[in-house]
Amino acid sequence: MNLSVKASRNYLALVLLFIPALAFAGLLVTTDWARLGVSARFPFLPWQFWLMAVAGSLATYGGVADWRYHRNPLNMQLSSRERDAEAFALGAGGLPMFGLMWLAMTSPQPTRWLVPIVVVLLYTVVAICYDEFVFHRKRCGPVETRYHRLLVFGNGVAWLAWFEFIFC
Repeated sequence: MNLSVKASRNYLALVLLFIPALAFAGLLVTTDWARLGVSARFPFLPWQFWLMAVAGSLATYGGVADWRYHRNPLNMQLSSRERDAEAFALGAGGLPMFGLMWLAMTSPQPTRWLVPIVVVLLYTVVAICYDEFVFHRKRCGPVETRYHRLLVFGNGVAWLAWFEFIFC
């Protein structure tokens, strides 16, 4: 394999970790604030956005910490299959989910997006479970397990808060 392709594959999951936060910040800047419930008084944003910020930050921290953990030569290195599975869960599951949620939030009829969101959610959960059960179930130590839980549950809580904001 070409060295530059291998190096870029090493950074793909890291780049994909930051896309939701950056894209959501762009969403807040470009969307009609009154429609989002932004006010001039504290807490400014709806509570769901604050929960998303906290949970998403914890998830991003867990993902970056896990990524760095595997770059330490003293720790277990990821196989290319495992690296690809993680990137696939983030890229083929997380990015379409973000796009669908964005479309639902900015749509006058968000329920039109509900079925595609649930379909992509199911796919994403399967991709995450595949990564966790095939590669991590028996070999992860307590530190790496903690990073994975931060990543998975932080993203899950952030998604649920966004879902609640859109559909409830």
